Amino acid sequence: MVIVVVLVLLVIGSLLFHWLSPWWFTPIASNWGTIDTTIDITLYITGFVFVAVNLFLAYAIYRFRHDPSRRAHYEPENKKLETWLTAITAVGVAAMLAPGLIVWADFVDVPEDADEIEVVGAQWQWNFRLPGADGKLGEVDARYIAPDNPFGMNANDPAGNDDVLVSSNELHLPIDRPVKVLLRSKDVLHDFAVPQFRVKMDLVPGMVTYVWFTPTRTGKFDILCMELCGIAHYAMRGYVVVDTAEDFDSWLAEQTTWSDMQAIPAGNAIAGKDSFAVCASCHGQQGEGNVAMNAPSLAGLPDWYIARQLDHYKRGIRGAHQDDVYGKQMAPMANMLADATAVRNITAYITTLEASVPTSTLDGDPSRGASHYNSCGACHGAQAQGNYALQAPRLAGQEDWYLKRQLHNFRLGIRGAHKEDTYGHQMVLMARSLQDDQSINDLLAYLNTL
Repeated sequence: MVIVVVLVLLVIGSLLFHWLSPWWFTPIASNWGTIDTTIDITLYITGFVFVAVNLFLAYAIYRFRHDPSRRAHYEPENKKLETWLTAITAVGVAAMLAPGLIVWADFVDVPEDADEIEVVGAQWQWNFRLPGADGKLGEVDARYIAPDNPFGMNANDPAGNDDVLVSSNELHLPIDRPVKVLLRSKDVLHDFAVPQFRVKMDLVPGMVTYVWFTPTRTGKFDILCMELCGIAHYAMRGYVVVDTAEDFDSWLAEQTTWSDMQAIPAGNAIAGKDSFAVCASCHGQQGEGNVAMNAPSLAGLPDWYIARQLDHYKRGIRGAHQDDVYGKQMAPMANMLADATAVRNITAYITTLEASVPTSTLDGDPSRGASHYNSCGACHGAQAQGNYALQAPRLAGQEDWYLKRQLHNFRLGIRGAHKEDTYGHQMVLMARSLQDDQSINDLLAYLNTL
């Protein structure tokens, strides 16, 4: 009887959990309501079978419970019963498969008037490419990818000159216009999924896949990678912002095109040297850093990373938190660089400076730190040399006291909490994987050996 009661309670509890649970689909924001219908059909069929089988099992256990006065009747075959079960199962399976096949036929049939955009996935970030005035996307190829050409644009294809390149994790789309999303990976297998749109599709290295949908309401929706693409998989987040037509056009007009990117001149190290005179008062004449001024070493850092940090200081993404004492000092200094040209010049000069070997200031165990660094090395490199493709700066040669302060800031949300700090968000999650101060000291002691 205990088993009978448990089975009945299991059925009742499952039904109550289904009907009363607050965890259900997010409100749909696209044309794919038929996907919800398909899932509902599957759920009702499997739910009916679940209830029927368990209640029948409870009935059979109760009805045919052990009784010394009864003898079981052995019947190894029952063709009538087998025929009915086979027929009912076939109908049930067909009822679950047919709606999915119908929806899939629509899912791969893109409307002729759909806008075409591209989503590029890379560990652990999303970038986007939209066509310019000609309405066509230019040719791309992995062999063209470089620091000054992150999308792999073919410079000899004129169709790509007006392509809009969005080096951000935020994509804007206009409402009520169908869009075909071409999906391309720069490294490993990823998966593009927007739960509110009810779409998901793998990004497979070496090929282009696609999905299509029509956004039906404005708002900001999460892009998730639903494929295990590496250690920081869970941190690969992005956003789709659905705008009115007017807001979308305004956003689009502010974005950089491929021709704009090609026209950006290289930094002038000679001009940058003059600007660096102000920085040198804290960071040292050779960018070697100064612990007394709480100024880290700049020599050895890549120009793209320095430029990003200066931009973050100028825009209040970094150095705006009330507890970021030294960040607040840097923000006005960054604002002394008048424009992007000044930033390029000063970063060009800093890259000419030679990194020095820092002095260890922490007591840690390098052997334990090596195991902690396994996660860090996935982005920053086995020798902490940095990795442009993952936008991870060089760590080798940086002062341990400075790195420790930054790890604390990430752990406490003093740094990396701003909504536009994409890579900071990832670092917050990684920094919090270190359990305590000793773990941090061990990690940094290992870094000092590189």
